[in-house]
Amino acid sequence: MKKDEMLAEYDLAGRKGVRGKYVRALKNGYSVQVLHGQNIVSDRLYAAIEQDVQEYFPDSKAVNNALRKLISLVPSRNNR
Repeated sequence: MKKDEMLAEYDLAGRKGVRGKYVRALKNGYSVQVLHGQNIVSDRLYAAIEQDVQEYFPDSKAVNNALRKLISLVPSRNNR
């Protein structure tokens, strides 16, 4: 079998994808769990960033940096 050929169990002949099938659900954010057997190896929540905000924060690094700066302005939990 060539490197770019799909295995027989992945035969998608006669099937057609649907463009935008999950777009509404993804706009609300989503979570991804990576399992190894019965154990969760990774559990992450992904938030949807709206278009007007994306203009200022184009990637995850920019969003995380802005949130860290915002967190630094919040009084410490120990001082409450």
